[in-house]
Amino acid sequence: MSYIDSAIHVYLDDMASNKPAPGGGSAAALAGALGAALGSMVANFTVGKEKFAAVEAQAKAALEECERLRAALTDLVQADVNAYGKYAAATGLPKTTDEEKAHRAATIQQAMKDAAAVPMEVCRKCHEILKVSQQLLEIGNPNLVSDVGCAAEFALAGINAALLNVEVNHAFIKDPAYIDAQKKELAEILPSAQQLHDHIYTETRKRIAK
Repeated sequence: MSYIDSAIHVYLDDMASNKPAPGGGSAAALAGALGAALGSMVANFTVGKEKFAAVEAQAKAALEECERLRAALTDLVQADVNAYGKYAAATGLPKTTDEEKAHRAATIQQAMKDAAAVPMEVCRKCHEILKVSQQLLEIGNPNLVSDVGCAAEFALAGINAALLNVEVNHAFIKDPAYIDAQKKELAEILPSAQQLHDHIYTETRKRIAK
């Protein structure tokens, strides 16, 4: 089933049920998609406005970036569900002979890597949302400053939730090089994302207070 084209209540009902998917990884992608959508809204209230003519080109570029990220994260909402399906199928493979056992083990390992790759991509895309949110904080329509702050909140939530799903898959992956590569990338993303979020959040609240 494709949740991308379904009503939101169907997705939420299935998440709330005893079905194994959608779960946290898919929800992380959805949080990121919401952040990107809010960024697009801010840009749309900036583009084409005479008052913001000086930043028109930048606002248009920010809008394109937000829409690109929204599309990618929307796809990742479903990709996480699909990744679990592949893992479940792998665990159901026959394991009678040594050859079957070896094939099953290898297929499960690949499915685990694929399952880790999806939330890893969510982390990357949400980091990009924080970068464009930083830009929108400076050039966007100030009447929507709270929405910029909300975009950053969803983006960081997406990263933190996705991180948990990367790590839970790492516990079962028997490829140290694969895990180390992802950990190295995360060690760069996480502090940068936190710094961007904290700046946006602090500045948003300051501007609201004014």
